[in-house]
Amino acid sequence: MPANRSLALVVRTVDVFDTSTVATLFTREMGKVAALAKGGRRLKSPFQGGLDLLGVSDIVLLPKASEALDLLTEAAPVERFPCLRRDLAALYAGYYIAELLTDLTDYHDPHPKLFDAARITLRHLGHGSLRARRVLRFELACLREIGLMPTLDRCSQCGEPRELGESTAFGPATGGVLCPACRPGQPHVMTVAERTIEALQDLASPGNAWREREMAGSELASARQTVGAVISHVLGHRPRVWPFLGV
Repeated sequence: MPANRSLALVVRTVDVFDTSTVATLFTREMGKVAALAKGGRRLKSPFQGGLDLLGVSDIVLLPKASEALDLLTEAAPVERFPCLRRDLAALYAGYYIAELLTDLTDYHDPHPKLFDAARITLRHLGHGSLRARRVLRFELACLREIGLMPTLDRCSQCGEPRELGESTAFGPATGGVLCPACRPGQPHVMTVAERTIEALQDLASPGNAWREREMAGSELASARQTVGAVISHVLGHRPRVWPFLGV
């Protein structure tokens, strides 16, 4: 099979044998792939710097027709994110992005918009005042790309427009907002403030409303809890990096 070239974000590496590495890469053109980098741990490796975790590299991949790992033949560093080296909170947020890309996406299922969103988010994680919003925005982008974006403007069961009030019912397992008629009998229902739903709508929308919106710490915490509940439901467990997020 012909070799494929793509930009790739390194989301995981595992040392194998004496000198080789298996890398999990989230590529722009091919989606998530796992590839063997022969000699990737040698001092004079041809992949020098190209397999650094949370770095973007220009890779060449030789696909295998069988169930064997693809073969990585080139990996040249393209972009590194300095804020991840000097800010521990930014680094943990970067690890969280890598975890979501690893666990929420399927192999060989391209999501170029999600690749671009991850790259942009990693560039700006050093801006502490907006870090939590950027991570939330990325979480929502992940859910949208895999077809599991929660419904925020109408009932996720019957489709009736959301009734405005101080709070609304939200079902992580049922796909979003629930109207009073559909709430009874639904599992794991949360009560979420109206302002939190509005904040999530701004965070999920294009434009700068997510930057300009005034959000108190409690509102931001509520938004994180709501989106986190959806992601935990999709994964079947709470993300491993969640307790360390400094956002």
